[in-house]
Parts: sequence; structure tokens; C-alpha cells
Amino acid sequence: MKSSLIYILSFLTFISCNENSKKVNEKQVNENTTTPVKNVQLLKNNTMEFDLAYIMGKFEPSEHKDFTLIEEKVASRPGMYLRKDTYQAFLKMHQSAADDGIDLKILSATRNFNAQKRIWEGKWTGKRLVQNGENLATSTLNPKERALKILRWSSMPGSSRHHWGTDIDLNNFENEYFESGEGLKVYDWLTEHAAAFGFCQPYTPKNDLRPNGYNEEKWHWSYLPIAKSLSDQAKSSLTNEMIKGFEGAETAVQIDVLNNFILGINQACL
Repeated sequence: MKSSLIYILSFLTFISCNENSKKVNEKQVNENTTTPVKNVQLLKNNTMEFDLAYIMGKFEPSEHKDFTLIEEKVASRPGMYLRKDTYQAFLKMHQSAADDGIDLKILSATRNFNAQKRIWEGKWTGKRLVQNGENLATSTLNPKERALKILRWSSMPGSSRHHWGTDIDLNNFENEYFESGEGLKVYDWLTEHAAAFGFCQPYTPKNDLRPNGYNEEKWHWSYLPIAKSLSDQAKSSLTNEMIKGFEGAETAVQIDVLNNFILGINQACL
């Protein structure tokens, strides 16, 4: 009888310890689970998850915890911002390029929804002339055709990679600059070395693999470790109907901006 009682007490103690251990483990899991924040959270497999407001640039970079001010020594003007991770990768690339006699200068970085809206509506209304001094408000009355002309070089608000804080424009805004002289040296260096620092050129020449999207931009480079997650989430979460809030937004559905422009990039960057 005594040995049976000891056995029962031991068994009950074992059960109690297991339950307590389970509660401790559950508590640790709950404490270690990342609490969703307003714009971004770190998830499993080293991927990042962003909400739609972030993807569409509806936030203020200067107030966002993941962004930092770009130092004027590497920029063409003050007041520009990048994601901290993107900026640190760029600084490493900048130093490596400098060691090889190449000076990389950031001309444009993060542009939120409102900044992109000013650019887009300026071109839409004719207040801002496009290539060859064309006033689209008078030259192109058809809304879809007008939008497509702007989309040669500029994104619709809510659809730009520059919203993300991962993309930078370097040294010059003309492809011709990068085809000879100092510009060619810069471009050759980038095509050879940028990938080692995580950067990819999203807008390469159009071909069978990239038949749609913006024209070639040799100056535009994207920090792929973060931008790839954003591209994937734009593909799965964003719709053309969500791209709105500016003049000419109704053409987003007609043009299929999501597939033809947001995802119409260099396949190596997807």
C-alpha cells in the first residue's frame, strides 16, 4: 500500500511539472512572438512583412523608425532619407567604389505617396513638362494615353519603388551619361560589383523577358534583400483598384499597373 501511494504521488508530481513546464514554454513563445507594429515587422526565414500603407508610401520617412537621414557627403542635396539597412549597404558600396576611384552620389532616394503625387499631377496637368518639353494636358487628351506617356519614366503614386526606402538614383538621370567617359566607368563598376552589396538594376532594357514597365534607367538601383519582400507582397496584396487618390488614377486598372509596371522589372531583381 505504501509503495502504491508513493507511486501515485510521484506520478502526480510528474504531471504537475509537465504542466508547469508547458506553461513556461507557452509564456516564452508569447513573449518572443513579434508584436505587429504600424508599418513593418520581422518574420521567420529572414523575410520582412510590410502593410499596404508602407508598400504604397503612405507614411513620412523622416518620422519612421526604420529610416535615417542621408549624409550630405554622399548626396546631391540635403533632406533625403533611406531605410537604415539600405543606407548601411550603400555606404559599404560607396566606400568600395571610392577605393576603386569611383564616386557614387545619391540624387534621389525615398519619395512617399505625396511626393510622387506632386510629380505625377505636375505632369498630368501640364504644369511639369515631360520629355522634349511636351505639355501632356494639351497634347494628349486621352487619359490612358496620357498616363502611359508619364509611365515611361514616372510611377503612379502608390506604385513606386521609391516609396520603399530601398531604391536610389545615382550620379545622373540620363542613360547617355553612362555610355561613355566617367559615366561608363561608374556603370561598369556598378554592373560588376553592386550585386555583392545587395543592389540590383530593376529597369534594364526591355526585351522578351521584360516586355513591359518603365524605360531603362541605368541610374536606378534597388536594395534587393528588402525590396524583394516588398515586390512579393505587392504581388500578393496590392490591386490596381487600390492605386487611387490622384488625378488620372482611374487608368491604373486599364493599364494593369501592378503587373505591367510594379512587377515589370528585371527578372534578376524579382
